[in-house]
Amino acid sequence: MAKTKTRGVSGNPAKRGSAVAPPPKPVTLGDWIGAARLRTLPLAVTPVLIGTGAAILGDPNHLFHWVIALACLAVAVLLQIGVNFANDYSDGVRGTDDHRVGPARLTASRRVKPRTVLLVALTFFGLAAIAGLAIVIRTQQWWMIAVGAVCIVAAWFYTGGKRPYGYNALGEVFVFVFFGLVATLGTTWVQALLLPQEAWAGAVAAGFLACGVLLVNNLRDIDQDRTAGKRTLTVLIGRRGTQILYTILIVLALAIAAWLAIFYPIAWLTFFVVLLLGPAILIVWTYRTPRELITALALTSFGSLAYGAFLFWAFVG
Repeated sequence: MAKTKTRGVSGNPAKRGSAVAPPPKPVTLGDWIGAARLRTLPLAVTPVLIGTGAAILGDPNHLFHWVIALACLAVAVLLQIGVNFANDYSDGVRGTDDHRVGPARLTASRRVKPRTVLLVALTFFGLAAIAGLAIVIRTQQWWMIAVGAVCIVAAWFYTGGKRPYGYNALGEVFVFVFFGLVATLGTTWVQALLLPQEAWAGAVAAGFLACGVLLVNNLRDIDQDRTAGKRTLTVLIGRRGTQILYTILIVLALAIAAWLAIFYPIAWLTFFVVLLLGPAILIVWTYRTPRELITALALTSFGSLAYGAFLFWAFVG
């Protein structure tokens, strides 16, 4: 009997192993690419397209400064990726991402050390700073070093630090200012050294569309953010308020395009983005599961890119 009990306690090693949680899957290149959140990258391209178009329009010789334009694109994209990895790190160490609805984050999944994710974020911030410094040296606009520094600091404290403003309903303000006004107007200025009204109008529109993407993202995570104590604007105004605000921002962006079309008829083509933004609005108002909003986020992001491309065409056509 004693021998039998001993066997019962020991059991089959294979069965004992089956009771233990399987080790986490190794991180792949696809996981790192996913953490960069490619769906959000069009938001970095849109202001560069609009700002470059406005610069060509405002330049007396209508020149295209392609080297500076590409450098602006590099700054915007690298900064966007840096922000995404910084959010992965900050939200992960706080536990905010423990019950995410969207794609799993590297830090929250415990498959990558937080320090590694942080170093990747800082690397992209550094690369953005190098590209920005190249622009400053080329244009001799040395005061823009301060602008670049503010952009990086603001990107970090969006979810980083002891009191991240993204946790206090100010995320949309950051997105509108930096991914709308600063990115668009900065792109125009370094190429043309002036800021025509077309650049301002396009900057506001780009900011509205970027805020729309953030609203969809936060609407998807509203329950998890509320539980984690992350007070986004969506948490404060609720689902209905977010749906209304999102729709208003999209309509305002299209209204700006309509106003520009009075002077630049090609801008009427911008309304083709309704083929993307229309379904996004429908999903935002009728979704039943948070995962459906991932599609709305992608549609809004690529709608923003198409919007910027059409305005670029309108300005230079």
